[in-house]
Amino acid sequence: MDLNVRTVEKQGYTLHIVDHKKFKTIHFTAKFRSVLSRDTITKRALLPFVLQQGTAQYPTANEFRRALDNLYGATFSIDGTKKGEQHILTARMTLANQTYLSTDENILKRGLSFFSDTLFKPKQVDNQFDPKIVTKEKQTLKQKIASIADDKLHYANIRLVDEMCKDEPYQIHIHGYPEDIESITAENLAKYYQEILSDDTLDLYVMGDFESVDVEQLVGNLFDRQENNHQKEQIITEDRDVQEAKQIIEEQSIQQGKLHLGYRTHIRYQDPDYPALQVFNGIFGGFPSSKLFVNVREKNSLAYYASSQFESHKGLLFIYSGIAPADFEKAKTIILDQVKAMQVGDFSDEQIDEAKRQIINQYKETLDDPFGMIEVIYNQRVGQSNRSVAEFIEAIDQVTKESIVQVANKLELDTIYFLTATGGQSNE
Repeated sequence: MDLNVRTVEKQGYTLHIVDHKKFKTIHFTAKFRSVLSRDTITKRALLPFVLQQGTAQYPTANEFRRALDNLYGATFSIDGTKKGEQHILTARMTLANQTYLSTDENILKRGLSFFSDTLFKPKQVDNQFDPKIVTKEKQTLKQKIASIADDKLHYANIRLVDEMCKDEPYQIHIHGYPEDIESITAENLAKYYQEILSDDTLDLYVMGDFESVDVEQLVGNLFDRQENNHQKEQIITEDRDVQEAKQIIEEQSIQQGKLHLGYRTHIRYQDPDYPALQVFNGIFGGFPSSKLFVNVREKNSLAYYASSQFESHKGLLFIYSGIAPADFEKAKTIILDQVKAMQVGDFSDEQIDEAKRQIINQYKETLDDPFGMIEVIYNQRVGQSNRSVAEFIEAIDQVTKESIVQVANKLELDTIYFLTATGGQSNE
């Protein structure tokens, strides 16, 4: 089941060739990685909208889409995410495999060339992005940021991180900030994009069935960049100890309260006890059979939803629950009791086995998706870990009750955030 990945250091980036017979399509993924920065985040958030509107060769959205259609229905997308305290811009393209087409044309070569153009030769007017496109997409981003305030679950997540990670890069909002948008111009956005192209760490993944194809030769110098020191910078993630847990209560005109808690796990992707953290979370709040769901939602009928998830590259655990505003103290007590139960080993061997089974199934499902598979490989890259698929599954299998209890006792409650109805009563 292990992945056949060949890594080649190219000029200014790293090429990863993933030879895989599982999929009938070819997949390209380019990942630009940089430290999260408040000064540049809104520009980074705007770029995916702008870059999907055309290239120098296909300068309108229509021509761009037609060019993809002419590549036998290829697809292209680009978005931004954060992993720990790093921001990743990811461009993805799916291409038909030549083997299944009745054409002699080298589709892989054409696809790679198109993909390179989307990144390195975007549509420009007088050495800047098209001002019309930038103006239009600024409006799109503004609407996207505004819509977050209407999605109370998403809003509560952001507010929890705001309070929990004050003065840490992880606090920075992935979609940027509305107050920055006005000052972005076609010129300064293009200038910043050039900085990304030269300074970000770039990893390129090319995945498919390449039995008789020399991928490295086809890639050639299409993605080459000038070497510089920024591209190899080590990014250190800060891990803070908690002096005292905070409780933040915010009131809005809402019906359902959002009780979200944030813990420091002091465990990251590359750490030896990371598999035990996975199993801990499976038992605690990761699945519908877990303690949070059963005790907060089913037994006590207190929550509309109750679950937990962890951030692998920063070392955080988040607990989410939607409750009636009047149930705050009761729900909080039951949630904290579930953490204590994990810390004293109040869970069965059956629960451990069930969590392991679900984690391994979920992991295998991720590997059934081509971009999921690339994400698994990239997580190893970001986490500077070389734990293979087989080793990871084996490590999950080997997790003991003692190691789960140890992980539970590393947890430190940092912040309790409660978004509630005005005056503590729901507004009907």
